[in-house]
Amino acid sequence: MEQTPRPPRRPGRRPGLTVGRVFGVPLHVDASMLLLTVLVTVVYAEFARRQLAVGHLGGWLIGAGFVVSLLGSVLLHELGHALTARRYGIGVRGITLELLGGYTEMDRDAPSPRVDLLVSLAGPAVSAVLGAVAVAATLALPDGTLVDQLAFQLAVSNVIVAIFNSLPGLPLDGGRALRAAVWAVTGDRHRGTEVAGWVGRAVAVGTVALVVLLTLRRALVPLALPLMLLVALTLWRGAGQSIRMARISRRLPLIDLARLARPVLPVPSGTPLAEAQRRRAEGPVPAAALTVVDSAGRPVALVDPARAEAVPVERRPWLTVDAVSRSLDTLPALPVSADGERVMETVQTHPGAQYVVTAGEDVVGVLHIADLAQLLEPKRKMNT
Repeated sequence: MEQTPRPPRRPGRRPGLTVGRVFGVPLHVDASMLLLTVLVTVVYAEFARRQLAVGHLGGWLIGAGFVVSLLGSVLLHELGHALTARRYGIGVRGITLELLGGYTEMDRDAPSPRVDLLVSLAGPAVSAVLGAVAVAATLALPDGTLVDQLAFQLAVSNVIVAIFNSLPGLPLDGGRALRAAVWAVTGDRHRGTEVAGWVGRAVAVGTVALVVLLTLRRALVPLALPLMLLVALTLWRGAGQSIRMARISRRLPLIDLARLARPVLPVPSGTPLAEAQRRRAEGPVPAAALTVVDSAGRPVALVDPARAEAVPVERRPWLTVDAVSRSLDTLPALPVSADGERVMETVQTHPGAQYVVTAGEDVVGVLHIADLAQLLEPKRKMNT
């Protein structure tokens, strides 16, 4: 299971259904958790019927009980991350339980390698303690009983989670620990992230190789095969995303809204779209953003380029700019002095195609998300 702290969620990411709070931390449940619940309940119910000679209803109840215990272990693992982060002044936005375990969402990165290391290892440490307690319970309980079997399965689950999450590759907890170590040695957090990301890809490949080997030896339960492959795919994608984010973060200091934002070209309300586009084309900056101004010359709206381009050419002389504009009040704003981190935080919090750039109360430009993406990922842009 993937159980690792994550940075603030990206645009479009939904945390799932909020079901309550634990120690003040919002708890969310992703819809994919239902699939895990059904899968584990079915597998464990069948196991209980064979091992304990119980009926169908008893098997289902035992399977459901194991799922509840397993989810409790996952939650405690994530609380280890969350409470340690709060101990060092890092805000926690929430914990989400999903198909492959769970993740803790924090409002910012760790301020130092030491804090990053402690927060990363807190989760596996909790799982290791739970595993040790479950092992002790297994040894103390009579063999062949229901409680003994539950304790044994919880011991195995928590020990595997602790060991697997300690592997030194992102997005696993051990990958964050490796990043902290490289960061401490080199003084470069981004390099640490890239190194741990590449190791994470190696871990993903190793997971696939292990799955193939266990399948060939018929040592893997058929229902576990797709889940293991999904784990490997998730690791590969998470590692690749970590590498990508490290490269983006390196370029954040290049963000200068005074240069990156497109200048504005004001046009009066009621101006035909064709006329506004003609003025822009003949002006000094053909890529300028069209702003709609009222009778007093105050900007009140911004022409949406996508909506404007969707209007047939023959209709543009008869359609006013107001019809393809968005009120400035509905658009996120950025001060022209905002640095790269502030810009990215706004983009993550308020995803959109355009951002109004201001100097005091004046609109001085418009930031297009495409321009920002080209600056941060020039090679990716060229490849597309």
